[in-house]
Amino acid sequence: MKVLVVGKGGREHALCWRLNQSPSVWGLYCASGSPGINQIAKPVDIAPADVAGLAKFARANSIDLTIVGPEDPLAAGIADEFERQGLRIFGPSKAAAQLEASKAFAKSVMREAGVPTANFEVFDDASAACRYVTSRKGPLVVKADGLALGKGVTVCADTESALRAIAEAMEERRFGTAGARLVIEERLTGEELSFFALADGVDAIPLGFVQDHKPVLDGDRGPNTGGMGAYAPVPRYGTAFETRVMNEVVRPTLKMMAARGTPFRGVLFAGLMVDGDAVNVLEFNVRFGDPECEPLMMRYEGDLAEALLAVAEGRARDAVVKLSARSAVSVVLTSGGYPGDYRKGLPISGLGRIDGAEPSELKVHWALDKIRVKVFHAGTAMRDGQLVTDGGRVLAVTALADSLEQAVATAYEAADMIEFEGKHMRRDVARRALGRDAARG
Repeated sequence: MKVLVVGKGGREHALCWRLNQSPSVWGLYCASGSPGINQIAKPVDIAPADVAGLAKFARANSIDLTIVGPEDPLAAGIADEFERQGLRIFGPSKAAAQLEASKAFAKSVMREAGVPTANFEVFDDASAACRYVTSRKGPLVVKADGLALGKGVTVCADTESALRAIAEAMEERRFGTAGARLVIEERLTGEELSFFALADGVDAIPLGFVQDHKPVLDGDRGPNTGGMGAYAPVPRYGTAFETRVMNEVVRPTLKMMAARGTPFRGVLFAGLMVDGDAVNVLEFNVRFGDPECEPLMMRYEGDLAEALLAVAEGRARDAVVKLSARSAVSVVLTSGGYPGDYRKGLPISGLGRIDGAEPSELKVHWALDKIRVKVFHAGTAMRDGQLVTDGGRVLAVTALADSLEQAVATAYEAADMIEFEGKHMRRDVARRALGRDAARG
């Protein structure tokens, strides 16, 4: 089949990389591509937000399946337009995409469906929001209702910080129109997990757990980012817990969405907070996560295109999903200053020593059939033949190995081989899991 991937970040590079290995795919295109993606997929010079242009391209080039990476085109209704023109697309309708596009909508669905989540209130007025937080005791979380590139959530330790978060969102418009409405909820504690399932509007099959690292600094300090690293599988959460999440979160949500007349079709990404036996949903996303997608695609075995086509056609039960038992770790390299202001156009070196490197070039002892290293491009560009930085998150260095410890060591060694001015990374990706393993040992 001929497949079009929409998007240009690390998530889309990972999807293209795996799709390029799908036996059923003989034509692979990406709108709008990147220096990494362009090595394996034909770039299409159409912006992801250009829904009409993408539909025209898909029809003119007989694209069999379009896979949408970022959330913005989904929230804009790309799936509706494609389906109106009889084009197959993997992703939810505009109405169903509100599960991510509006946190207030998602919370109302959870409340009606009986899906566990933090107590919350929704505000359109800054004064009312301020009165609410001053009347509350305990830490709160202030969330911009709309899409804010993963940066619209402020975890507040006290009333003063909550009032400041309200002012930044509603008065200073830090998140633009996304912060015109706020969801304010009680702060939950525990361990955060990302859970993925492929849903066809009625049924779903699990893709498993990934744990990401959102704050910019080690020890979960500093401001939230789009994601500084991720790993899978998460050792302490196995099939029994997966079944519980499917029964308590995924299936009730799908049932409620269908009952509302907005059936959900695509990948449902549930951000969870786990504290002992308590499981709560922090938020829903309606696409593959980034950087969760990178380790997930490293572990994926089989024909991804066939599986996503089955889901797009309402045949989730026919989708064959198999994940490697091995561990995958992704370490994100960011520009200095991210998630604040940062420079672009800085030369990147060292990639040639990793992609296609001989085993002897790495200090960690590994064989090509045992450990795999892949660098996914999140924010890069070519300038006069030189690879340069072109975003806050620049590269996602990802390793697959027999053990989590080995995958972590290899990913960091490879990350240290890459250089650009201001390069930053967290040094503690998967440390919590490794610490648990050491304690058990």
